[in-house]
Amino acid sequence: MSKERTISDRFFLFLKGLAMGAANKVPGVSGGIVAFVGGFYEELIYSLQKVNGKAFKLLLNGRFKSFYKYTNAQFLILIFSGSIFSYFTVSQVLDYFIKNYELFVWSSFFGMIIGSIYYISKQFKDWSTKNIMGIFFGISVGIAISFMSPAKENDNLFFVFFCGIIGVTGMTLPGLSGSFILILLGNYVLLLVDSVNMLYKTIIDIFQGDFEFLKDVVRIRYLKIVGVFGAGSVFGLVFTSQILAYVLKRWHQLVTAVIIGFISGSLGIVWPWKRAVYKLDNDSFLLDSKGQKVIQNYKRFIPDFTETETWLAITFMLLGIGIVLLIDFYGKNAKKKKIRIDR
Repeated sequence: MSKERTISDRFFLFLKGLAMGAANKVPGVSGGIVAFVGGFYEELIYSLQKVNGKAFKLLLNGRFKSFYKYTNAQFLILIFSGSIFSYFTVSQVLDYFIKNYELFVWSSFFGMIIGSIYYISKQFKDWSTKNIMGIFFGISVGIAISFMSPAKENDNLFFVFFCGIIGVTGMTLPGLSGSFILILLGNYVLLLVDSVNMLYKTIIDIFQGDFEFLKDVVRIRYLKIVGVFGAGSVFGLVFTSQILAYVLKRWHQLVTAVIIGFISGSLGIVWPWKRAVYKLDNDSFLLDSKGQKVIQNYKRFIPDFTETETWLAITFMLLGIGIVLLIDFYGKNAKKKKIRIDR
């Protein structure tokens, strides 16, 4: 399973991890799409599948080199270190652009998802009745999710652990946005905004040698929440990867068809022209720890094509499609070069 990788291979894997982490944080966008288009989705699933009983036996017996190779650890470390780093860097920049240029950001993502559908469909060869039904099933689930009403915030640790398991689906199932599912579960702000901000502050305090946060009851509460959420996410990654690896081996085309459907259905969530519907608390807007209004859902509408802003958004949409096509072009050239070298 483990592959020999050049320095440039490792660098680009880290960048793919960055992109995956940033995508996972945006409600409606799936990091799994990045993995699928980036060409490392199956390696991700099969590598996570190797985190099993045999791997732990190797670890407990001190066979660290065998454990490293068996689990394809270099690949997993690069991808997940990129994703984690992204939460504190790239995703913060993305938050700024969403706040100030929301329409254009959503338009770009909408275009990238359209490009992703084209990219994956082009590689899909088996258009049997069974697989077409799988596509329609995926589309139906994606659309249904986009119109569900969110639940209320719940900081019960058992529920937070469950949120970790469910929320991580954005990495393992392209088209199903883990962040949007967390909005539906009512815990997006708690888990991916407030808790992450508290963790970030705590890391800075530790590096500065300031441990006063240990006396802060509120900070400790958030750290417990983010720890339990992280544990649930790890468990969810390992558990879902076992199932996905099994079904990918036996029903590869059908699973790919359902994924195409999921991604197509997610277009409803990422539709650029929408207005945020904010949560209310006794006729007042509910605010997060930063004093920002908490989004409950979105109200979608058809744009006015006489406005310049609409055509600018369409331009960004085309730019998003172009980015994916460029990735496709780069991938083809890389394969051609590899074939020439091997010859």
